[in-house]
Amino acid sequence: MKTLYGKTLEELGEVCNELSLAKYTAKQMADWLYNKQVSTIADMTNLSLKARETLSNHYRVGVEKPLTSLTSKDGTRKYVFKYGEDVFVEAVVIFDKARVTLCISSQAGCKLNCAFCATGQSGFKRNLSSGEILNAFRSIDEHNSLTNIVFMGMGEPLDNWFAVYKSIQILTSQWGYALSPRRITVSTCGILPKMKSLLEDTNCNVAISLHSSDSEQRKRIMPVEKSYSIADVVRFVKKYNWLGQRRLTFEYIVFEGFNNSNKDVAALCLLLKGLNCRLNLISYHCTNKSFALKGANHDSMTRFRDSLTAKGLMTTIRASKGEDILAACGLLSGQQSGKR
Repeated sequence: MKTLYGKTLEELGEVCNELSLAKYTAKQMADWLYNKQVSTIADMTNLSLKARETLSNHYRVGVEKPLTSLTSKDGTRKYVFKYGEDVFVEAVVIFDKARVTLCISSQAGCKLNCAFCATGQSGFKRNLSSGEILNAFRSIDEHNSLTNIVFMGMGEPLDNWFAVYKSIQILTSQWGYALSPRRITVSTCGILPKMKSLLEDTNCNVAISLHSSDSEQRKRIMPVEKSYSIADVVRFVKKYNWLGQRRLTFEYIVFEGFNNSNKDVAALCLLLKGLNCRLNLISYHCTNKSFALKGANHDSMTRFRDSLTAKGLMTTIRASKGEDILAACGLLSGQQSGKR
């Protein structure tokens, strides 16, 4: 049976047209789905009994509870969802003082096959629907205490942009959850054909997976560099104004002896020159035993950060959380969690 959850107001209007329901029923349904957060159509009590019966014959709400969850010693919590046969998807809740961030997935698996990422190594199953994406937001215990949402879970958000964009519409519209787009960050490796929509059709923060400023180096760990070079991605984002409240971040996993030399410092500063942005350094957690590169230790990362900061590039080190439950950056693999 088809689901209502994850549909935009326009799509709910199409449902009304399909079932010969009054046009105003679309707004009523949106209010029940995203404001009152009902789980059944029968709970939509300001719809007539006939309308509820008609809807129930063709649709269900479609909110699914997590299959399981794990809690890290640092408080980080990972949820596993099952969407159909052998399709497992993960989401992570990270606690940092008053900040409660949900790391949300957009695909089951990933097509991009980055060498350091467990999601890509587990293969690609399918794109998630907007309802499945938002289900991780709606159905977790921390739903009402979340302060931020980051599309940094399994998958490349711009590779499933239609569903991701719909989910952002629902999260930020007044008829939806009415969240500020400043509370939402979309992470991408730089799928240029979809970046125009991300930058012009939303006001969300943007995080770009960089990991090397050298094209040949980046190709070794990120095959997407062959199609969309980081130089082209940076040239593209430089066309936009980043002086307002919207935030631009570049994510950078630090590999010892690979991308943390003085040469890399100079290249990064040259690449990002003129951009109001932040470089976020990330610890590497091994996901592939055949992958030759090793993560830099904390002292090495600190020296690298200080060198970049001295050159005028705002640089931070991301605190690593949830490694003991495979919830840290790069470790999400729904296939493995499902088997466990």
